[in-house]
Amino acid sequence: MKTSQFRAMMLVLLMAVVSLGTVSAQTITVMGTVTEEETGNPVIGCSVLVKGTTNGVITNMDGQYSILTKKGETLLFSYIGYQQEQRVVKSAQLNVKMKADNLVLEECMVVGYGRQDVRTAKTKSVAYMAICPTPGIMYDNANTEEYGQIQENGFKNVSDAALSTFSIDVDAASYSNMRRFINKGELPPADAIRTEEFVNYFSYDYPKPTGSDPVKITMESGECPWNASHRLVRIGLKAKEIPTDNLPASNLVFLIDVSGSMWGANRLELVKSSLKLLVNNLRDKDKVAIVTYAGSAGVKLEATPGSDKQKIREAIDELTAGGSTAGGAGILLAYKIAKKNFISNGNNRIILCSDGDFNVGVSSAEGLEQLIEKERKNGVFLTVLGYGMGNYKDKKMQVLAEKGNGNYAYIDNMQEANRVLVGEFGATLHTVAKDVKLQVEFNPSQVQAYRLIGYESRLLKDEDFNNDAKDAGDMGAGHTVTAFYEVIPTGVKNDYVGKVDDLKYQKKEKVSVKPTGSSELLTVKLRYKAPDKDVSKKMELPFVDSKGNNVSSDFRFASAVAMFGQLLRDSDFKGNASYDKVVNLAKQGLNNDDKGYRREFIRLVETAKGLVK
Repeated sequence: MKTSQFRAMMLVLLMAVVSLGTVSAQTITVMGTVTEEETGNPVIGCSVLVKGTTNGVITNMDGQYSILTKKGETLLFSYIGYQQEQRVVKSAQLNVKMKADNLVLEECMVVGYGRQDVRTAKTKSVAYMAICPTPGIMYDNANTEEYGQIQENGFKNVSDAALSTFSIDVDAASYSNMRRFINKGELPPADAIRTEEFVNYFSYDYPKPTGSDPVKITMESGECPWNASHRLVRIGLKAKEIPTDNLPASNLVFLIDVSGSMWGANRLELVKSSLKLLVNNLRDKDKVAIVTYAGSAGVKLEATPGSDKQKIREAIDELTAGGSTAGGAGILLAYKIAKKNFISNGNNRIILCSDGDFNVGVSSAEGLEQLIEKERKNGVFLTVLGYGMGNYKDKKMQVLAEKGNGNYAYIDNMQEANRVLVGEFGATLHTVAKDVKLQVEFNPSQVQAYRLIGYESRLLKDEDFNNDAKDAGDMGAGHTVTAFYEVIPTGVKNDYVGKVDDLKYQKKEKVSVKPTGSSELLTVKLRYKAPDKDVSKKMELPFVDSKGNNVSSDFRFASAVAMFGQLLRDSDFKGNASYDKVVNLAKQGLNNDDKGYRREFIRLVETAKGLVK
C-alpha cells in the first residue's frame, strides 16, 4: 500500500472516531414516566434535575417528563414523601419508580379544605388539605408563614417606671421581608413588622468611636412628626470600623437547607447565588466548610481555604433540593465542624440559609433555643439568612439568631444578598461588642411619660442590665444601631396613660418629685462585653433636650421610617401619621443615599399607600 493511500485511510478512520465521540456527546431528549413503586400511580410534580446543573423539569399530571441531557449524565428524581432516586442516562427512554419515605410525610401541613394524598395528589372531599412543599410546585393560596405575636410597647409614667431597659438589635430581616410583600402587591401582616428593624435597615452618619470603647453613643431630639406636642428622642450607636483586610481570619460553615421546601429560584437557587457573592470576597486566610441537611445532615465540603474559590463554588453548584427538614441535626453537625476548625482570636461563625421550616428532630422554637444557647458558649456565632415565601418561619429564624449571638437578614433578591454579604461583610460577620444592653433613665422633672418604639422582643428587666449572665445583642464592625423614644414632656396633656383607682386596703403615699436642679431630659447607660470576655463594661451619657426642631436629615429620614412601620402595624400610637407625611419627611433625608436604598424606601411607601383599602 502506498504511503499516500495509508494516510488517507488513517484520516478516514480518525474522522470516524471523532464522529462517534461527537455523537455520544450529543444532547438527547430523555422522556419517561415517574410512578409510585407500591401502587403504580403517577407521581405528579416530581423534580427531574440533571445532577450538577440547574437544568430541571417537573412531571405533569400523568407523571411524565421530558428533559434535554447527554448520555452518561445523571438525573436526580426528587419529590417530598419519597426517597430521592438517581439514574444514569443510557437511552432516550427512562422510567422511574419512587419508593415511599414515611419519615418525609411528616412535612405535610394542614392548611385548608379537602385532602390531598401526598403520593397521588388526588383530592378527596374531607375537612382538611394536607399540603406538602413539593419541589417545583408553588402553593400560592396555601400560606403557612409564621410570625411571633407582637404586643406593641405603650406609654409608661416616669413616676412608676423611670428606667427603660432593652437589648440592642442590629437585624433588618423585617424590612426586606416587608419589601417582598409590597413588591408582589400585598401588605404584610402586622406581626411581620418590627419597627426597629425597619429603622436599622439603614445606616446613618453617626460619629465613630475614638477612645478605647468599640461603641460611641449619640443623641438627638426634635418634634414628634405624628404628634407635635410630643418630643422624639433618637439614640444612635456606632461600632468601630475595621478595614476588611484587617479583619481576623474567618472560619465559616455554610449550613444550607436543601429540603424539598427550599426548591425554586427564590429559595435554594438564590441561596447558591448569594453565597457565591461571599465566596468572591474571601481572603486566602479564611476557610469555608459546607454542611447540608434534608432528611439527614451531612458534610458537603470539608474546610477549604479561601484561596480555592473554584472548589467552593463547585460544591455550591452541586446542591439540589429534596426531602424533609432535619434542621436540628444540621445545626449540631455545623457546630461540630466549626469547633473542629476553630481559629483562636478569629471569626468562627455558622451561616444558616433556610426558610425555617424544620420538622424532623429538634424543631420547636424552645428546643432550638436550648440547643443554640448551649453551643454558643464555645465561641462560635450564628448568622441567619432567611429565604423563601409561603411557608416562611420568621419566628424560628429570629429565635436562632438571637440565641446564637448573631444577626438575622431576609434575602429577597440578589441586591439584598450583595448588601448583607458584600457591602456589610464586616458588620455581618465580625463582632466587636457582644451582649450590648441599653438602659435609659428619665428625669421626672422633664418627662411625665415615654414609650420605646419597637424592640418588643428585646425588652429586659431593669435588673438584667447589671447581670452579665443575661444574653443580649451583638454589634459588628461598622454597625449602627438606632432607637427612638416618644416622650410626653411635663405639663403636656397625657391621654395615653390611664388612671387607676385608689387601693381599698392600703394607702399609697403620694411621692413628690424633688427637682435635682438638672435640666437633663434623660441619661443613657450602655453595657457591652469584648467578644472574648465575660465581664461587661459600662458607658454613660446624659442628654439635654434643645426643645427645638433643628434636627439632622438622618433624624428626619429615620423618623419617617419609624412612622411607616407604625402605619403598617396600624399602631394605637400612630397619631396623625399618614403615608404622605412619611414620603414628605423621607424626602428631606436623601442626602446620604449613595446606594439608593432611601429612594427605594419612598417607592415602597408610595406603593403601600395604593394597597391600603
